[in-house]
Amino acid sequence: MKFGVVVFPGSNCDDDTVYTLSVNLGQEVIKLWHKDHDLQGCDFIILPGGFSYGDYLRTGAVARFSPIMNEVIAHANGGGYVMGICNGFQILAEAGLVPGVLMRNLSQKYICRNIYLQPQSSSTILTAGLSLPAYKIPIAHGDGRYFANADTLKMLNDNDQVLFRYCDADGNITPDANPNGSLENIAGVCNAGKNVFGMMPHPERASDDALGNTDGRLILEQLTSVLV
Repeated sequence: MKFGVVVFPGSNCDDDTVYTLSVNLGQEVIKLWHKDHDLQGCDFIILPGGFSYGDYLRTGAVARFSPIMNEVIAHANGGGYVMGICNGFQILAEAGLVPGVLMRNLSQKYICRNIYLQPQSSSTILTAGLSLPAYKIPIAHGDGRYFANADTLKMLNDNDQVLFRYCDADGNITPDANPNGSLENIAGVCNAGKNVFGMMPHPERASDDALGNTDGRLILEQLTSVLV
């Protein structure tokens, strides 16, 4: 398995992601520059967190038109695996690779703290093997409120495309556990083909013993345990 981490101007979680994949998970990983036109044989593409192009216009709206995204979109449409984390999720939504949009937090404030996630989908490689009722993962975003119209929400639920929902430490999905006002506490979704994943929380920031939290590694390990 060869991972490619795309670096946009303003990305700031690319090194975290590379470290987690290479050191903590022992995977082959390379960086892909936003102006590249070649995925260099990577099997799995990750769009990391940060503030691509300074979040001008809308979060992810400019990065969606980077040259590398032509290759990422073709890779995804051909059944290849793609994952977007935080700003990467916003880019995927802008590119139409996952349903819905990410809007300004309901509080109108940037939020940076640990939250809890409950896995939802039983049919994706990212979540099917997760058994804990709640995973403690950091969030760091100002535009993380997931929104979709009623028809899209029904489709997501009917097709088992909701990856994670915000919950409390005991796994209860409640309004109080929702940090940003996302509809139905949604913290991550996938496409209909279940090969493109987007999530706002940062599993790569909770993947090392030195950080005192490895819940994120449990999530990312799902990718490597299935894709060999």
